[in-house]
Amino acid sequence: MHSRISKSLALLATAALALYPAAPAFADHNHGDTNTPIKHLVVIFQENVSFDHYFGTYPNARNPAGEPAFHARPNTPTVNGLVGALLTSNPNSLGTANGAGTTNPFRLDRSQAATNDQNHAYGPEQAAVHLGLMDLFPIKVGTAGPPPNAPPTVVTTKGLTMGYYDGNTVTAFWNYAQHFAMSDNSYNTIFGPSTPGLMNLVAGQTNGLAANLNFPSSSETDGGSGTLSVVGDPDPIGDVCSAPTRNQVTMQSKNIGDLLSAAGISWGSFMGGFDLTIANTNGTTRCARSSTGVASTTADYIAHHAFFQYWTSTANPTHARPANLSEIGHDGQANHNYDINDFYAVVKAGKIPAVSFLKAPAFQDGHAGYSDPLDEQTFVVNVVNQLQKSPQWESTAVVIMYDDSDGWYDHQMGPIVNQSLSTQDALTGPGACGDGTNTALPGPDPSINAHAQGRCGYGPRLPLIVVSPWAKENFVDHTVTDQTSVLRFIEDNWLDGARLPGGSFDSIANPIDQMFDFDHFRWDDGTLVLDPTTGLEVKHHGW
Repeated sequence: MHSRISKSLALLATAALALYPAAPAFADHNHGDTNTPIKHLVVIFQENVSFDHYFGTYPNARNPAGEPAFHARPNTPTVNGLVGALLTSNPNSLGTANGAGTTNPFRLDRSQAATNDQNHAYGPEQAAVHLGLMDLFPIKVGTAGPPPNAPPTVVTTKGLTMGYYDGNTVTAFWNYAQHFAMSDNSYNTIFGPSTPGLMNLVAGQTNGLAANLNFPSSSETDGGSGTLSVVGDPDPIGDVCSAPTRNQVTMQSKNIGDLLSAAGISWGSFMGGFDLTIANTNGTTRCARSSTGVASTTADYIAHHAFFQYWTSTANPTHARPANLSEIGHDGQANHNYDINDFYAVVKAGKIPAVSFLKAPAFQDGHAGYSDPLDEQTFVVNVVNQLQKSPQWESTAVVIMYDDSDGWYDHQMGPIVNQSLSTQDALTGPGACGDGTNTALPGPDPSINAHAQGRCGYGPRLPLIVVSPWAKENFVDHTVTDQTSVLRFIEDNWLDGARLPGGSFDSIANPIDQMFDFDHFRWDDGTLVLDPTTGLEVKHHGW
């Protein structure tokens, strides 16, 4: 199976190369002078997973017969996971009024990969945290199953939110953690769903709408100083695949793409389903391109997951194709926005941009309800395997991270570095995340002594993994980080510490440098080739 998948991926990349017309020699891909050995950063931005949902019992897996087995290496460090009373007397198991489905955390089997997603809206996620008691998850964000194949029967109730996978299902992620570096103390920058997560990743900022269609909507809330903050999942204005009746927004200020372009650093956004000129094998095309996975058949491209479509300076609203392969990563008619197949093509051609943001076709992005951990694993492993075959691997780091928690239970509350008082907040009471005054962030208008509301954070704890020959081995980082910590790494590595304006969280984020050892290149063990179906290690000579 592994060999067939690998050959298919290679053929896909070869076919993608053939789509581009011959081009004159382009200036050498400018990766810029960097402050670390990392010349290529690849951010794989997946969907909707809390830390406990994937790593709650790490590194201990149940290992039932017939499933990929996971056995921890000697001296594997522990994580802040689910142990002791959290498993047997969890506060969510005590039950309150209307608390049907309250339960202790429980293992979801590999056969239960396809589940409903949970409520991951800005306010309900805060309410589930409940002043830090972490005891209202089934009541405030729980959604009943599937999977219907009990045991336990709680999967058919709102207690499904307490379910977690172990190394027999998310095997590849546990193996990456074993061989490289992971964090058990990294957080969503604020509470809420996908769009705030991606905005914080690339701009550190959800405040400041330049335009809004179909308002009013719970997608925005008063941000103070006459501005609005995004707390929901609006589509980007102008994207040809945005839903006409859905709330849509355009953002002001700048994002990391603006800074990289100004510095002449190559970068790109690569999204599943972005190329509207091709058809999938099932005959679907344009915005309706779809694929089928374990969970369902779903459209490949989701507009409110598009990294850079919310800013006119970095948008490609018509999904225009690059003029040729050499344009990818540079200024041109595609304006740095490409299809995921284009990433495979530049990897094969040895022309990876300095900074790449990857979004899988939706059926492989891990979002419960239409995706699942098994399809997600296939995508992530195929990308990492291909990168490890590239001559640029020796200067590459892959960051695997997530946009939000989906509302899945996690027992650890993050530090609240930015309080908020808005109609959508609910952490410390209706309309409140603290008293709204405590923040280290400046407001959108420095002349006004107020910070933007509607940005309560840090939010839920999320997985964060670094895969690189420069990553520490079998290392767990306990430093408090958030989504903008990756943004800060880009700024520090390529831009000499330049920060985004307007109250971006990057100004207060801790870096991820401690997950690397830049004095030690791992010549002998800096690669880990995994089977994309099982997540288990395979022999190098099989390539």
